Amino acid sequence: MRILLIGDIVGKPGRQIVCRAVPALVEREALDLVVANAENAAAGSGITPAIYQELLRAGVDCVTLGDHIYRRKEIADVLQNEPNIVKPANFPPTAPGREVAIVTARNGVHVAVVSLLGRVFMRPVDCPFGAVDRVLAQVPPEVRVRLVDAHAEATSDKQLLGRYLDGRVSAVLGTHTHVVTADEQIFPGGTAFQCDVGMTGPHESILGRQIDKVLQATLTFYPTHFDVADGDVRLSGTIVDVDPATGRATAIRRLQVTMAEALRMGPVSQNAASGTQNSRQ
Repeated sequence: MRILLIGDIVGKPGRQIVCRAVPALVEREALDLVVANAENAAAGSGITPAIYQELLRAGVDCVTLGDHIYRRKEIADVLQNEPNIVKPANFPPTAPGREVAIVTARNGVHVAVVSLLGRVFMRPVDCPFGAVDRVLAQVPPEVRVRLVDAHAEATSDKQLLGRYLDGRVSAVLGTHTHVVTADEQIFPGGTAFQCDVGMTGPHESILGRQIDKVLQATLTFYPTHFDVADGDVRLSGTIVDVDPATGRATAIRRLQVTMAEALRMGPVSQNAASGTQNSRQ
């Protein structure tokens, strides 16, 4: 089976290319499951219920989040009630949301999706290693395909987590830095790994934000709102092939789609187009 993890969706430009490209990618790449990190989907920080629904209409099957998960408080009900969106599993148990989502792929295979937050240069959280041990113990043994979104700043955090989970999950794929890394590989135990799958949004930017705004704040320390940029929009992600019988990865490769390429893929669906127009930036 084939799984795509889409890297951090940033603002309206990121959502637009997802809505344009994902339906065609599902067909072209024979994707059984599409997972997207959407913690920056609402104007660059957080996610709203409307945007969550927009991504589902576009063909996203499961949503992972990270340190900006609660920037929009209205998402709390979705986190509590929907089965295919997860909080970082090493957040406190009292934090809204579920620790693992078990979703059904297009080929009928059940897949466990987990999100974990790193600890180096990140907000204080519980141990990701202890949290993932606890969560994996709750996953039924027949659910052999397991994907971990490692939302962390430091490559060492992600590499340690990948090695720790080698042979126990199908893939450990990193998000958060918005910069794609070229270290995709399959570890000896059959776990696919990459430090960061990259950003889905405007690449003519500083991590998705307008260059001049970030420079102004950096040079002057003057309080400045970091508006989402709009140039050179790309979808970044990673595709992993998995043997559903064993849960072992058999292949991993990076994927990047420009907006020009996405436009050539065909018209966006009416539902997705409506969501893109009506959702906030």
